[in-house]
Formats: sequence, structure tokens, C-alpha cells
Amino acid sequence: MSLYNDLLSKKEKIAVIGLGYVGLPIALAFARKAKVIGFDINEKRVAMMKKGIDPSSELAKDDFKNCDIEFTASIEKLREAKFFIVAVPTPIDEHNLPDLRPLLGASTTVGKCLKKGDYVVFESTVYPGCTEEDCIPVLEKESGLKFKKDFKVGYSPERINPGDREHTITKILKVVSGCDKESLDVIAKTYEIIVEPGTHRAASIKVAEAAKIIENTQRDVNIALMNELSIIFSRMQINTYDVLETAGTKWNFLKFSPGLVGGHCIGVDPYYLTHKAMELGYHARIINSGRFVNDSMGNYIAKNTVKKIIAAGKNVSKSTKVLIMGATFKENVSDIRNSKVADIVKELQSYGLTVHVTDPHADSDELKHEYGFGLSRVAKGYDGVIVAVNHKEYLGFDEKYYASLMSKNGIVVDVKGMLRGKIKKLNYWSL
Repeated sequence: MSLYNDLLSKKEKIAVIGLGYVGLPIALAFARKAKVIGFDINEKRVAMMKKGIDPSSELAKDDFKNCDIEFTASIEKLREAKFFIVAVPTPIDEHNLPDLRPLLGASTTVGKCLKKGDYVVFESTVYPGCTEEDCIPVLEKESGLKFKKDFKVGYSPERINPGDREHTITKILKVVSGCDKESLDVIAKTYEIIVEPGTHRAASIKVAEAAKIIENTQRDVNIALMNELSIIFSRMQINTYDVLETAGTKWNFLKFSPGLVGGHCIGVDPYYLTHKAMELGYHARIINSGRFVNDSMGNYIAKNTVKKIIAAGKNVSKSTKVLIMGATFKENVSDIRNSKVADIVKELQSYGLTVHVTDPHADSDELKHEYGFGLSRVAKGYDGVIVAVNHKEYLGFDEKYYASLMSKNGIVVDVKGMLRGKIKKLNYWSL
């Protein structure tokens, strides 16, 4: 347990590689107890963090106070660490296949810095087996060291929820795993420096990887069921949220709701599992079906909006205007990664409609770069208003406000049911 003691006494340093939504909170949490090197390849982001600014707009300036941390993009500085935590993104490509380039790139960087006795813990969400089959060979190749004999590896999946100030890294039970009994003990003790509820020691690295990936897969499948129910209930002309509220009176009813499923977790992680299953000769039917349903919801919402506009007696053309309120992947965050609002925009534009998008949290330039559209000023005379994301800024808007935005017989589309019971006179539709 000498490494644990050396970290606690600040004789040795912890390095966190990748300072995004996951890595930065971890780095700052450790930096209140130990000496930390925060490493990121993006020098612009590093410069911001040196000034106490979170590039992801999740953390306040006060969160940087009383932290013993050095932000850097220098591999030379990274070599000073003894305990490495890799927290880089694991996205999918345009074919919904795992894109391991950030993870393997980080593994290459760490490998160049490894010394005998060092520890490497991966936090990035991956398919079971990725740490041992893909990452460790890179560490060995770059370092010239032997796994287990010269350095130890573990896996501890991140559970950070963007925009959630309650379930933070220090407040959530941490799953940890190691390549052997000794490493498991060291890794668990190290995380227990900052994690108040303690750790759950998984039986193996693969078990920890699998546990993480099914957390989001389970949510994805359940939300897909709600989305499919909403399609059915819409044809029955009954409100899905009324049905769910009624069904929820039973003690063991699972309370999921329909909606857009984007972001870098739930909309991505299941593809890692189905990819691995396919490699093993199994086609994951339920998981793939859930992904199909959820990935199609943006188009479904757009098409129904167009149908409602036509039903109101309007001609669909470029003079037809629709306002979309919300562009981020979830409420009260600035993260636009894998936002399914982009699907709504693209589908509406394919019908020739003029689409305006507004969002109090999103960056217009980032949207333009990622999806080809930016933010617009809110105008008047919209034939449809789609409340796509339930930002807190929208909670106080009443029917009078929406009426002021719309042309005669305009339609309010309420994706998450936020306005249920509040819209009495205007045309209204929700999932």
C-alpha cells in the first residue's frame, strides 16, 4: 500500500488524461487531497483551466480553488506522475461503430510516460475486453515494459452526469477493478481518498467494463419502449404522459419517459456492446431495436410537426417558419454532442421549411461547425414551436407567451410533456 500512502502524502502525483466533462471534475476532486497533473492535448482548453475556467461550462470558478493541480499539454510534465487516470471520450463513427482513436491515442501518450511501478486506470466507457485487448498492448509497446510485472492496470467506469450537481464524483459509489489482488486494493484505496460512499470492488476488469456499459444500455432500451408507446398512443389520440402518470401509481412501475436520446453516453454506449456481440457471432436484437427506435425519434417529431401544420390548413413551403427551443442533448447543459435536435432541424428543412433554433446554453459557432446551423433571434409568426429541451429558462413560459410567437392556427410541439395541462387554446401535441 506504499503507493497509496505516497499519493496521500503528496510524495507521488496523480495524472488525469483528458479534461472534459468527466476528467476535469475527477482531477479537481483529487487535487483537494493529493498532488495532480491535469493533462489535455487541447492547449486552448488548458489555458482556460489555468485561469479557473471550465471549457465545458459545468464547473464554477470556485471549484478550482484550494486545488493542488498543474494543468498542462506537456508529455514531459506527465512523466512526473505515478498513478494515471485516463478519461477521454469514446465516441462512435458515422457507421455507429466504436471510434477508439481518442482512447488509443491517450494510451500511446501514457505508454511513453510509464515507469516501473506505475498504475494506469481507465475510466472511458468501452466494450468488455477493450482495456486488456486494445489498451494494454499499446501501453506495453510504447513503454517497453511488461504488464503486471512492471506496471499495473485497472478499470473504474465514470458515472458523472452532466448538469447534475448532486450526483458528483465524490457522492457516488465508485466501481473499481484491477488486474490482480494487489492492484485492486491500491486502486480502491486511491479512489476512496475522494469518494465518500466508498468503492465496489468488481470481480475483474471485464466485469467492471460490462457493468458500466449495461447501465446506459438498460436506460436506452427502457426509453425506447416509452418512445414506441408514445407512437402507439399518439395514434390512439391519448396523451402518453397521462398514461405514464396513471401507470406510475403502481409501486413497481419503472418511471421512464419518452424523448430524444442523444449525448455521449446513452445514445452511444449500446453500440459498443452490440459491436462486441457481433464480433462474437451474436446479433443483439433487443438492444439494436431500441437504438433504432431512439435514433428515429427526431425524424418522427419533425414529420408529425409538418403533418400538424398541414392539418391546420397551411401550405408547407419556405415561407413556413418553425422555432425549435433547445439544441443541447439534455436540459441545462451546454453539451451539443450527438444532439438529436439536429435530426429535427434536418428533417424539417428537407420539407422546405425555414427553421430557427434558440438555446440559452448552446454555443452558436459550435452548432454551426458540428451540424451546419447556428442560433437565431426569436421572431414572430411561427407556424410551429417545438419545445425540444426542457431548459430551466423555459419553465416559466405560459400559453400567452407561445401564442405571441405564433401565426394563426400554429402548433405547439412539447417533446417532454413540460406544457401538459398548461396549453388550453392553442393547437398542442406531445410525445
